[in-house]
Amino acid sequence: MLQNTGKLAGCTLFITGGSRGIGKAIALKAARDGANIIIAAKTAVPHPKLPGTIYTAAQEVEAAGGKALACVVDIRDEQQIEEAVQKAVDKFGGIDILVNNASAINLTGTLETPMKKVDLMLGINLRGTYLTSKLVIPHLLKSRSPHILNLSPPLNLNPIWFKNHTAYTMAKYGMSMCVLGMAEEFRGRIAVNALWPRTAIQTAAMDMLGGEGIGKQCRKADIMADAAYAILSRPKDYTGHFLVDEDILKAEGIQDFDQYAIQPGHPLLPDFFLDDAPETLVKKMEEHGATPAFKPSSSSSSSSSSGPIENTFDAIRGVINEDVVKSTQGIYQFDLSGEHEGVWFLDLKNNAGSAGQGQPTTAADVVMTMDSSDFSKMFAGKLKPTLAFMSGKLRIKGDMTLAIKLEKLMSRMNKAKL
Repeated sequence: MLQNTGKLAGCTLFITGGSRGIGKAIALKAARDGANIIIAAKTAVPHPKLPGTIYTAAQEVEAAGGKALACVVDIRDEQQIEEAVQKAVDKFGGIDILVNNASAINLTGTLETPMKKVDLMLGINLRGTYLTSKLVIPHLLKSRSPHILNLSPPLNLNPIWFKNHTAYTMAKYGMSMCVLGMAEEFRGRIAVNALWPRTAIQTAAMDMLGGEGIGKQCRKADIMADAAYAILSRPKDYTGHFLVDEDILKAEGIQDFDQYAIQPGHPLLPDFFLDDAPETLVKKMEEHGATPAFKPSSSSSSSSSSGPIENTFDAIRGVINEDVVKSTQGIYQFDLSGEHEGVWFLDLKNNAGSAGQGQPTTAADVVMTMDSSDFSKMFAGKLKPTLAFMSGKLRIKGDMTLAIKLEKLMSRMNKAKL
């Protein structure tokens, strides 16, 4: 665990959604320095299924060594935020840090998502983050070490993160866009950053999405608390960054990440918006005994993301791993025409590899253009890339040697009878 240094002693943190989960973990980490914590959340009475209220969280903060103020706040309600901010200023003399943690999630496609859910996600994630920031910023500008930290992902515009849950992605990226804009607007005066987990974190939301058995694939919220602490301990000129918990802690010298695992040694589930496509996450959840409450629906996918091409990519995902990535070190983009036209990617350069629809998140080393039927034949072992290139069925732009390396992956797929 990252050791407390006392840098947040006497600082006042306003944390939305702080009654449980990651928000509460950040509150308790800061409390161990002797910080003042405003628990701004909706849960004033015990929830029938979820543990904790703003009052029990406040008690835990004070037991950890901090001072607490529990405020009933729905961040869609401007008056409730204003009142909580004023109470915080009256009690502690100001606000130094805002943690925009409150969020709503609903992973359904466009036709399956009721507008009530769309409004909820946009109202909490996007509007609520913007509104809370707007009302707290005048007080942050008076602080000697002002920070805004949004619990939101890097802005990954790969279409795979939109196609199955456009509304949620828009709402969550709205929080990230607040970072992008406010960091520049208040550069030199307020540090504004985003933090996102590398892997799934065990929270009530993850239990809901993953169902029974998901916990062993998760890390504890403590890893996010430690990463947040590291960020909030930095000077106000450290701003405009989209940070991942594991990366920031490695920079702090943390090497043992098993200490954060719910079940040390068990394979971990990557979080959304980073490398693995949603379909891959579902598969990994099921492989390790979890029962996902969400699955990409056929109605939310285009015709190009179903059928033989998607089946081929399912097979590709089944054989790629760290060894394949290490031996290949290339990112492929496939521009397909014909009956199943579309753009697909195969990343055999980063982490354990990934594949899916859309352009890769970083520039492709090689772009392969061909008919979708020839693509299927190529990965079925009926058409070698070199022969396809020589016959004009395949156009290659970029590193030609990677086309040869791709043949090894195809051979591996066919040996596995996928």
